Amino acid sequence: MTCRERLAATLRHEEPDRLCVDFGATPVTGMHVAVVDRLRRAVLGEAEWRVRVCEPFQMLGEIDDRLRAALGIDTLGVYGRTSLLGTDEDGWKPLMLFDGTNVLVPHNFNFTVEPGTGDWLMHPQGDRSVPPSARMPAGGNFFDAIVRQPPIDEDRLDPADNCEEFGLLGPEALVHYAAWRDRLSAGAGAGTVLMMPGTAFGDIALVPAPFLKHPKGIRDIEEWYVSTAIRRDYIRAIFERQLAFAEANLATLAAMLGDLVQVVMVTGTDFGTQSGSFVSIDDYRDLFKPFHAQVNRIIHRTTPWKSFIHSCGSNRDLLPEFIDAGFDIFNPVQCSAARMEPRELKKEFGRQLVFWGGGVDTQKTLAFGSPAEVYREVRERIDIFAPGGGFVFNAVHNVQANVPLANVEAMFRALDDARGIAGRPA
Repeated sequence: MTCRERLAATLRHEEPDRLCVDFGATPVTGMHVAVVDRLRRAVLGEAEWRVRVCEPFQMLGEIDDRLRAALGIDTLGVYGRTSLLGTDEDGWKPLMLFDGTNVLVPHNFNFTVEPGTGDWLMHPQGDRSVPPSARMPAGGNFFDAIVRQPPIDEDRLDPADNCEEFGLLGPEALVHYAAWRDRLSAGAGAGTVLMMPGTAFGDIALVPAPFLKHPKGIRDIEEWYVSTAIRRDYIRAIFERQLAFAEANLATLAAMLGDLVQVVMVTGTDFGTQSGSFVSIDDYRDLFKPFHAQVNRIIHRTTPWKSFIHSCGSNRDLLPEFIDAGFDIFNPVQCSAARMEPRELKKEFGRQLVFWGGGVDTQKTLAFGSPAEVYREVRERIDIFAPGGGFVFNAVHNVQANVPLANVEAMFRALDDARGIAGRPA
């Protein structure tokens, strides 16, 4: 099977010729650029190669075509033109990270160093004339949003202020997606995932808008969560405006990309915590589900795409709601959270949902376990999730910078052994 055929079989809940694997196709299934750098050197050599930072907020590294082939990765992600920090990929420049890793960052990845702390203060769209929107602590590995919240005047709150980031795809975005269409038409060969812009209702990574120079509306994270309870009509009005743009943009991208895309990432809004659901079933049904269901109806009516939801934490109680809302794929399958036991998930939901993730615990095992423990857990998860199809291997969320190379190699060695691929050194 080709990579594309392998993913297609998996999405049909059929067992492919070998396990389908994703790293790097989405901003929630990637690897920190320092990990990609170490792994690429170990696998391909090329000591002078600099890995591109493809998602600057989390500092995720690009899995380039050669590395994807060498590791047996089946997937490719179609990202938007600009990043969560407002940078674009119109050019690249070198940068050394705090740990000494040499990488390439977007040409407008511009920060200032805070006196006294040494923290990197990132400016939205690389414009140093406006206040910073994100901070990487000195010695850190990724950015945190800086809340830029003017005092809230209840009498002047306008849902339109929280919709500045939503709109119809503009000329530059259309050129960007047309280039992706041409690349995929030429035969990229990978299983393809589209990151759909504007459908992540209430995604807390987007609420502070680190990509906007002067965000208006409710941008403080705590205030946003409070608003879902005390200003629900305001939040619903935002979602309604967001949905109107999303419907139009879905029609545009469906016509442009068609069956070149196999999966569409709809939302990364987290509905779970380590110990339980973050929202009640009633609140999900009232505030979020109607919008999810409408987006998924359009996707399933107008495209062959399968719909992907990312929601961290314990989501056991909400999984039936996600299914009813039309989602086909669930990620990251955080098995360390309460009531997310792998065998029970596979037994109860394995015919209705594709599990995309869950392959190894990133909170403890991958970062702090031994290579033998990593190998064992990967094989156990494959044995649980792979039978009958409907499983795309990925770690539980992104592989972080502190993961030892030996553990990453152990993960891929376990994958190779499970897939019958010989030759990766122990």
